Amino acid sequence: MGRKSDRYDASRKILPGFLQTSLAIAAIAAALTLLPPSPPAFAADPAPSKADQYCLGCHGAAGMEKKLADGDTLQLHVPGDGYVKSVHGANGCTSCHSDVDPAKHPPEKNDIASKRSFALAMTQVCRTCHADKFEQWESSVHAALVRNGNPAAPICTDCHNPHAVIKGAAATVEQTPCNNCHADIYTAYLGSMHAKARLHTKDSYAPVCSGCHTAHAVKPIAAGIHGQGPEAACFGCHAGVLEAHQKWLPNAALHFEVVSCPACHAPTAQRRVDLMLIDAKGEARGTEQIGVPLFDASTNSAGKGIDARTLYNLMQTLNRSGIAGKTVLRGRLDVLTGPMAHQLAGKDQAISDCRTCHREGSQAFQSVTISLVGPDGRRVGYGANADVLNSAFSVDSVSGFYAIGGTRIKLLDILLILAVVGGVGIAVGHVALGWLFKRFGFYHPHNGGHGTAGGDGPQAAA
Repeated sequence: MGRKSDRYDASRKILPGFLQTSLAIAAIAAALTLLPPSPPAFAADPAPSKADQYCLGCHGAAGMEKKLADGDTLQLHVPGDGYVKSVHGANGCTSCHSDVDPAKHPPEKNDIASKRSFALAMTQVCRTCHADKFEQWESSVHAALVRNGNPAAPICTDCHNPHAVIKGAAATVEQTPCNNCHADIYTAYLGSMHAKARLHTKDSYAPVCSGCHTAHAVKPIAAGIHGQGPEAACFGCHAGVLEAHQKWLPNAALHFEVVSCPACHAPTAQRRVDLMLIDAKGEARGTEQIGVPLFDASTNSAGKGIDARTLYNLMQTLNRSGIAGKTVLRGRLDVLTGPMAHQLAGKDQAISDCRTCHREGSQAFQSVTISLVGPDGRRVGYGANADVLNSAFSVDSVSGFYAIGGTRIKLLDILLILAVVGGVGIAVGHVALGWLFKRFGFYHPHNGGHGTAGGDGPQAAA
């Protein structure tokens, strides 16, 4: 009995502990089932294929390069970690370098004339996968510069590192490749309201370079965006802007035609009047149509650029008898340089005082250029004397650009005064003569045209 009792007493001590432990385990298990699942482990960086590992065995070594025939050096180093993370990493090396036979590589002789010629040849490889983007690029000012032989004109690999392309990377202010060539404009843009808004929050819709100029079909400002004029880029985001200006700006639609947006919204910029030569169809005349030697000769007037008389003679030459279609000058108030066009401030800082332009001697009208469009679509400006806007010789030349006060032509003032004086004089003279005729009985048509007042007049027929 004693032993049994001992075992019973022991079991009474053990069972409660066992139950307590079991209940604790169950409680922990139940709690674990309520916890969210653990996050999946991050996938390791993709490993290059065996074929790519073979290529990277040499090209992955830092400092690998090739001396070219022109004495320049072509870098052949491809950082493996950047390549495998790029959008091209999954394609494999041979997808772009299909002309390379690994069994015969490197060849005994592989003459490459220059880095530029090699890069231009490789752009045709980009076309095989990116035909739509390549077609857009071919219509751009960049491609036009390439066709004209400009060695600095950007091609695919100047904006996209082919071995480290990350999708969407260029959509940020810091990563835009435009800075490589347009550093002065990029610096000006960083101080603008667009860049400040974009850098303040990543959710901002404020544009980076491609937002206004597009990424591939980049057009010069002279041609505007898709043929709609340079202000079309602004209207793409600022819908209803014309209606907003009509509430306070007289002739708002006309202002939009002859005043660029930065002329008012970049208040610290210098302004100028650009007179562009336009043909009968409303299209900008090109240098190859008019002839640069003719224009160059016209710019040598007294060393001050084209003056009013020279411009008048030039327009007479362009519109001489037998020439189909009339050439005219279309004026536009703009800022002086490209960087200034990107120094856009908030609308509360925009110029809204009419006297800025509409007064005699306005600073905005002291700088004048006359421009054509070059073969690559970019505007070619020739300096002109400010008197082309207010000289008597300019009445016909710049009749399409007249700003009250700003382009005041003294001859028109004199003609207006003469017209007013003449009109008043004729009216006064007419009244005075009528009074004299009536007072002294001179011939007057109202008395039948015969005799004088107080005479016998005609006799009645018998």
